[in-house]
Amino acid sequence: MPDTLIARILRARSGGDPVGVGDIVVCDVDLAVLIDLQFGNDRLEDVVAIHDPDKVAIVMDHVVPAQSVRDAELGARARAFAATHKIANFFDIGKHGIVHQVLAEQGLARPGMVIACTDSHTCAAGAVAAAARGLGPAEVLQIVCTGRTWHRVPPTIRYELHGRKHEWVNGKDIFLAIAGQYGDATDHAVEFGGPGLTSLPMTDRRTIATQGAEIGADFTLFPADQVCLDYVRAAAPDSEPQLLDADPGAEYAAVHVLDLDRVSPMVALPGHVINNAGPVENVVGTKVDQAFIGSCANGQLADIEIAARILKNRRVAPQTRLIVTPASQQIYSQASRLGYLADLADAGATITNPTCGACFGYHMGVVAAGETCITASTRNFRGRMGSPEANIYMASPATVAASALRGAIADVRDLDGVSA
Repeated sequence: MPDTLIARILRARSGGDPVGVGDIVVCDVDLAVLIDLQFGNDRLEDVVAIHDPDKVAIVMDHVVPAQSVRDAELGARARAFAATHKIANFFDIGKHGIVHQVLAEQGLARPGMVIACTDSHTCAAGAVAAAARGLGPAEVLQIVCTGRTWHRVPPTIRYELHGRKHEWVNGKDIFLAIAGQYGDATDHAVEFGGPGLTSLPMTDRRTIATQGAEIGADFTLFPADQVCLDYVRAAAPDSEPQLLDADPGAEYAAVHVLDLDRVSPMVALPGHVINNAGPVENVVGTKVDQAFIGSCANGQLADIEIAARILKNRRVAPQTRLIVTPASQQIYSQASRLGYLADLADAGATITNPTCGACFGYHMGVVAAGETCITASTRNFRGRMGSPEANIYMASPATVAASALRGAIADVRDLDGVSA
């Protein structure tokens, strides 16, 4: 029976026997990832031995540097756990970043792997054809100890990409076009393919894969094509990633065709993204108090570069705050050397250290009641970034930067003197 991409990976990691939709498979986990927050809500301190230290990573990402005594204690527990169990892949403050960005840039996420983490956006690793999913703390603890877990083989929705994306279109716009038109994918895997895939760089693929959680997908998967293999080899020179895709003739719950030529800058309205996103022109002129660029979805170097290009030699509008959070220490360093951070700071942006921060409404940019924020982060439901009485719009980094410049939601294509 021809396999979808998720079925092919789960079959390979569970013994090789054929699997079908609905089957429960017990599979080996190639990487279990712990984040700082997890050290406050489970029994990691009681662990006597772990399955394989080389298959565990710890990433300090959500609240770094610590902003309370409680958060500092989580860090202390994480450091003690890494030392006790001799975990080499420990990314403490100074070499840290948002977990999904760190896994990608360190070459820890690779084609065909099964990856587990408590963070809901673990599906980001699907950009490199890894079966990655956010799981509960107890399940991840069990994986750390046994090296195995179970998954139900989900039905798959396939998106066939055609054409080429326009110069101002980002992976966020492509995702919002999908969420706005096709909506929910709960309890499904989402798989991408088609001739248009060659026009999508890994940065856009990573944005789209990350955002799959917002339409309820269990897994979001891109094939391991040549673009992917080049990316993985650059991050992990000693690795030998192989081409990986769904089998011809695989059966899907649905197949949708998306013409990239027809995707324009998009904005999701406050509350959610499913059937709630449309072209930016629908909301142009909406006043914004805060603009945010960052998160595992859009804190990549390319995202910061495009914001810096838009804002270079310009100023953020009065009464509008622009916060920029690079997704990792590596990106922060690269953006600094290339002058992007200086251009943003000169424009009036506040640049924070790498952290989840404002994205999940904990620190580094919480919004107040009655305020409006336009964000290039992962979620826009009420209360996500602060007060439940704030309005959160979601858009690409280019749209967010243009909006910060105007003090209201703006179409980057309307700006004078800015080229893509």
